[in-house]
Amino acid sequence: QVQLVESGGGLVQPGGSLRLSCAASEYIFSIYTMGWYRQAPGKQRELVAVEQSVGGIKYADSVKGRFAISRDNAKSTVYLQMNSLKPEDTAVYYCNLKGPRPTIDYWGQGTQVTVSS
Repeated sequence: QVQLVESGGGLVQPGGSLRLSCAASEYIFSIYTMGWYRQAPGKQRELVAVEQSVGGIKYADSVKGRFAISRDNAKSTVYLQMNSLKPEDTAVYYCNLKGPRPTIDYWGQGTQVTVSS
C-alpha cells in the first residue's frame, strides 16, 4: 500500500503561483504513471497533468502553458508548478500513482487550492 501525501496548497491571488508536492511512502519507479487531478465543488474530478512511463507528459487544455508536472524519483516526490493561476483553477488537487497492474492505483488525500482576490 503506497501512501501519497500532497502539500503546497493555499490561497493565492489571480496571476499568482503555487507549487504542489506529492510525497510517496516508497520509491517511485519510473514505470509508474504519476498524475495530478482536481475536483471543484459540484464538478467531477478531472485530469490536470500526467507523466507516463510511456507516452510522455500530457496536460489538460485548460492548464497548458501555465502548469508543469515533474518528478524526482530519488525523493519519491512529484511536483505540480502552477503559474498564472485563475479563479477557475480553484479546486482540491489530488495526486495519483498508477502501476502496470490495475491493483496499483493510489490517491492522496488532496490539497485545497483557492484562487481569489
